[in-house]
Amino acid sequence: MISRPSPVLHQVLKLFGYAVFWTLVGLAFAGQFYLSSNLLGRSITWLEAITYSLGDWYVWGLLSVPIARFARRFPPEAGAAWRTAGIHLAAAFGFSCAYVGLRALLGQAHSWVLDEPVAFSEVVRPLLRTFPFDLLMYGVIVSVNHAIDYYRKYHERTVHTLELEKHLAEARLQALLRQLKPHFLFNTLNGIASLMHSDVHAADRMLVRLAELLRLTMSHPGQPLTGLRDEIAFIEKYLEIERIRFRERLSVSIDVDPAALDAQVPSLILQPLVENAIRHGVEPHARPGRIELVVRREPGAIVLTVRDNGAGEPPGGFTREGIGLANTRARLRELYGERYRFELANHPEGGLVVRLSLPSA
Repeated sequence: MISRPSPVLHQVLKLFGYAVFWTLVGLAFAGQFYLSSNLLGRSITWLEAITYSLGDWYVWGLLSVPIARFARRFPPEAGAAWRTAGIHLAAAFGFSCAYVGLRALLGQAHSWVLDEPVAFSEVVRPLLRTFPFDLLMYGVIVSVNHAIDYYRKYHERTVHTLELEKHLAEARLQALLRQLKPHFLFNTLNGIASLMHSDVHAADRMLVRLAELLRLTMSHPGQPLTGLRDEIAFIEKYLEIERIRFRERLSVSIDVDPAALDAQVPSLILQPLVENAIRHGVEPHARPGRIELVVRREPGAIVLTVRDNGAGEPPGGFTREGIGLANTRARLRELYGERYRFELANHPEGGLVVRLSLPSA
């Protein structure tokens, strides 16, 4: 777990970064000041250029804090454009005057340190010649602050939007899962009802297995994903009910790669596939039916295959998908986007094959 720095340390790091930024700006302009002064015949040393330039930019660094607060209080988009422009024009004049005053005091203090005192007016006079640049500096600081605030708000909106999309996707998945549970429950109850008048003992056993299946369902936390091991245990209980219903007409083969048992798969992903195979591949025919479930781990994917020995897919495909398959497609789309494969095809030896490939780490 990554720990965040304490508030005090965060403020210290923030101030340090702030000082480093203005120092780098000052050093960059010191080089320009040194070269331009020497080209104009006013020879100065590097130390003098750095000292003078850092003095300029440290004062602007100090003033940038109240300028930024003022800019947030009167953002460009607030109120009438002429009123906001007037406020910032007055502020630019005021902060520029503050810069001249502070820079003059700093220059005078520097002259005292060098034991070469100069009058305050002598320090102010050259600063007034750069007053238009000072007005421009106010505009630059306001513009940069506005850009940073805009980016911050954009980032916050993006994060908020992603959170909303995540919650919406979870809500859709929960709704689809809740739709699926009653669907297979009603189908199972219909199977039990059909046996009540012909084989009460078999119907009673189906009710017992259904109770066990419901116990597993109720203990499920309701998360979109579950372990494949639990999914296999659930489908085995479901198939026990179907074996009671179809007796010797239904045989089942389950072949699961042990390396795939710990993989995460969508909850109740196998049940609608197996139910579809039974409903279309076994139930309509008098001959013995067979369901084969195969799970394999492939590089970057878990592949689940359900095959029956029924009539397969008719020419032109199914006219419509049932609730189970449509629900499965919708859930996969919510969970994986385009990173899954869901295919229905006829097997060369007869019957339908449903192949599902899910991304896996």
